[in-house]
Order: sequence, then C-alpha cells, then structure tokens
Amino acid sequence: MTSPITLPVKAEDGEVRLDRFLRRKFESLPQGRIEQLIRRGLIRIDGARAKKASDRLSAGMDVTVPGDIYDIMREAKEKKHLISKEDEELLKSIVLYEDDDVIAINKPPGLAVQGGSKTNRHLDELMAVFSHEEYGKPKLAHRLDKETSGVVLFGRNPNAIAKLTKAFASRQTTKVYWAILLGTPHPMSGEIRGWLKKQGSKHNPEMEMVHSARHGERDAQFAITDYEVISNAGTRASWVAFKPVTGRTHQLRFHSQGMGTSIAGDRKYVCDRPDIGGLSETNLHLHARGIIIPHPTSGKPLRLIAPLPKHFVKAFELLGFDERECKDPFEPFKN
Repeated sequence: MTSPITLPVKAEDGEVRLDRFLRRKFESLPQGRIEQLIRRGLIRIDGARAKKASDRLSAGMDVTVPGDIYDIMREAKEKKHLISKEDEELLKSIVLYEDDDVIAINKPPGLAVQGGSKTNRHLDELMAVFSHEEYGKPKLAHRLDKETSGVVLFGRNPNAIAKLTKAFASRQTTKVYWAILLGTPHPMSGEIRGWLKKQGSKHNPEMEMVHSARHGERDAQFAITDYEVISNAGTRASWVAFKPVTGRTHQLRFHSQGMGTSIAGDRKYVCDRPDIGGLSETNLHLHARGIIIPHPTSGKPLRLIAPLPKHFVKAFELLGFDERECKDPFEPFKN
C-alpha cells in the first residue's frame, strides 16, 4: 500500500474548509469521495481523524491523505493534454500579465468565460494550460460576457483569488470599457443611474437579459455608470468610454440602449439607429479596456491595459477614430 501523504496548510491557503482544501489539491476528487474517505478514517488533521468535510483548517496544520489519491491527481493533469495545441497557443498569446499570484488574459470576443448547457469550450476550462502542481488551474476573479473582449483576471492560489474577489465585491477596482455606439449620446457625458433586474434562464446565458425595475421590486439591483464620448462621427456613431461604478449583468449594454443608442454588434439591446458599414454584423464592439486593482500580495495598484481586438481596429479605421490622438477621460492607467 502507498504511504500516506502529508499536506501542510500554508498561510496562502487562508482559513478554509477541509473539503475545499482537498479539492484545491486534487481538482478531480469528487465531494462524495472526500466524505467517504473521512467516514473511513483515512483523512487526518494533525494526526487526529477528520470528523466532517466542513472541519476548519488554518495555517500550520497538517492534513494526511492516502497516497493513492495522487493517482487521481495524475488523471486530472492528463486533462490538460486534451486541450488542443491551437487553444494552448491562443491562451499563451493573449496573456497580458502574470506572476505567482495573478494572471490576466485579453479575452477575445466570442469566447465564453465559463461553461453552460450549450458551452463546452470556455476560458475557465482552457486555463488548465497554466495549472500549478499544488493549486491546480487559475480561478476566475470576475466575469465578462461572452461577446465582450478585454481584461479578465484569475487568481493562481487560494489567497490571491480570495483577495481579488473581495476587491471586486467591495469596489476597490477601477474599470474602464470602450464601446462604439450606433448614434451619439446626449449629453456627451454624464452618469446613468437606475434599477434593473435579470430575466430569463439562469442556466443559459444566451437567453438572459436585464430590464428596468423599480426600487423595492424583488431581485432589483441599482446600477451606476459614468460615461463620456471620446470622439464621434457626427450623429451616426460614437466612441465612448464607460466607467461602471457597479458591476451588474449586461449593465453597459442596457445603459447604452437607455440613452437611445446601442453598442454596435449587440443583438439583444438594440435601438432604432441605422447600421454603419456593417458594424452590427460583426462582433460586439464592447471592450474591457483596462483595470486597476490592488495586487493581492503587495497591495500596490496593478494597472492593466488590453489592446483592441481586430474588429474594433477595423471599426476605428472605418469611422476615422484614432486611438493615438484622442484621450480617454477616464484613463488612469498611464504613468
């Protein structure tokens, strides 16, 4: 029989449940298998038999597991090799930043962040390319719509993912999006505020939309977006910078429609504006341009900018917008 393996609980693991700790170490280990091993007395904490999956761990403790669990770990590692060479090369080509704690990706439009009932290929799965021997694949810190391009952050260890997630939840981040709108908002800058709520299938993002809501209405959420027109092609189209104060589903797309404009390429939140040069027939022209977030270890601001995707560059050429000559009013990313 393979000798038991002792796993130290490190400061980076944080205060964590036993089952979550084990799933971080062995990503393919089912919850039922963990509970079965606990019942059989095969998992120990500091030498004593674990009592239940929810036992709390803290730094300095040792968790002992059967040595044959590493067979499951090897199986999990083999899944990495199921990712095509093309996808592996794609992932490595769109890395914006990486260190021991964080990896930032410039997500292309059309690639879902997470899987769903009809989505098998998605960024969360492909991140197995960057798997760590101890912590597994990087974990999502936030989300973008499938159609939206730009910065997506992942944590590479439990401590990093906890701090990144908290930073997003507590609004310690600054995010700026660029969009090309059909039409030009009036006024040319301002703040959009109001209540909205999601409707449609929670299990099928393709069907989900948001609608106007009233204060006090069940599931209603308050949303705030600052915006400013950077440049415009008369009243036909405009290049707009958005700075969302809140982070609601489809917030910027919904708010764009509410101004009597719509984001070029948006097939959900449309308005009565003529298309220009076939922009509406291409990808959504909404790009998560940049982000500032406290680094999970140093606490210093991590500033990231995502280059524009090809369809955005072509739209700029069509409309005469020049990224080099126009200043983003929310641009906090350059020193």
